[in-house]
Amino acid sequence: MASLNVGNLGEYLREQRRNAQLSLRQLADAAGVSNPYLSQIERGLRKPSAEVLQQVAKALRISAETLYVRAGILDAERDRDDVETRAVVLADPTLTGQQKQVLLQIYESFRKENGFAGGDGTVDAQHGEGAVPGSTRTVGGTDADPQQTAG
Repeated sequence: MASLNVGNLGEYLREQRRNAQLSLRQLADAAGVSNPYLSQIERGLRKPSAEVLQQVAKALRISAETLYVRAGILDAERDRDDVETRAVVLADPTLTGQQKQVLLQIYESFRKENGFAGGDGTVDAQHGEGAVPGSTRTVGGTDADPQQTAG
């Protein structure tokens, strides 16, 4: 996963807030966070959660995904489907923050089980697109027919 650059995120949030012609207090109220907490995020002193970023993005009427990438929660090079799936889960207003995190943890465990690495977007060399989870690519040190090893 990309390293967190909260200063960059804070500068971007400040710029977006000013473009929306909102005071810090107005944005904090609209996003449902405290004024001091939002100020600390803008100054790069705090790392906000995905849920807080989602609330701020909604208040600013901008993409939450953009904020996730700037905060280092999502890697800009990550597979597009993965990013969209995570964004949809995080944007669902019918789920609590804890439910969203549990759902994302389950999703990530399934991806790992199917041979896809977590945060860096790389694919495990043993499994590729369409590989059968739990299968092995070699039998007795030689490449085996995937049909035979999937059994």
